[in-house]
Amino acid sequence: MSIATVGQKKVVTPYGHTDTGKKQQVAEMFNNIAHRYDFLNRSLSMGIDVLWRKKMIAQLKAKQPKVILDVATGTGDVALEAMSLRPERIVGLDISTGMLELGRQKVAKRGLSETIEMVEGDSENMPFADNTFDAVTVAFGVRNFENLNKGLKEINRVLQKDGKLVVLEFSQPRSFPVKQLYWFYFNNILPVFGKMLSKDDAAYTYLPESVKAFADGDDFLAELKKAGFTATHRRPLTFGIATIYTGVKA
Repeated sequence: MSIATVGQKKVVTPYGHTDTGKKQQVAEMFNNIAHRYDFLNRSLSMGIDVLWRKKMIAQLKAKQPKVILDVATGTGDVALEAMSLRPERIVGLDISTGMLELGRQKVAKRGLSETIEMVEGDSENMPFADNTFDAVTVAFGVRNFENLNKGLKEINRVLQKDGKLVVLEFSQPRSFPVKQLYWFYFNNILPVFGKMLSKDDAAYTYLPESVKAFADGDDFLAELKKAGFTATHRRPLTFGIATIYTGVKA
């Protein structure tokens, strides 16, 4: 893992390669841990990530979007959860070939390959026309954008007017003793078990450092506004461990 300062912002990369950028290293990391990703998610979050995703998708219930894009889809958990909205089409986009392959297997197993399409691509340069989607979701992915503003503007571009963005991301709890317990777990327990089970030295040390560097709370709402979103809102989950952010394309 590597931490560098660019301007006033910390840039965290999984491996610290000098010859590759953040997005290439993130793709490499997820390819390395893809085979254990779902198991690690359920185990290390004690299953609470499932509830978070349900609450995330519930933010779109009133809108009933017909065409949904799930950015940083990974193995497709959010895309599959979004089927509860009965959309006509869901596209899952990810930069990791390993994660997408597992996602396609999960989608096919549920007989949903005609509705959910898994596409390899860069979230900061997406292969979609302007105003394509009614809604966009991103779960635990915006921290991994190489250029956050560029990625959010690209999401805004592919959304239809009045389309809704829903982001689920880790936060930094502020209250005692949740803050202390959270960082003890993130810094001491998660990296040990993550390394042992995934066989990747960097993946679960990168996670807490990327959370520390991420502009959460009101700072992220400001980033959404800079990217052209209105009606921005945030909803902390589980004592502030994670947050759901929403915004609408004007």
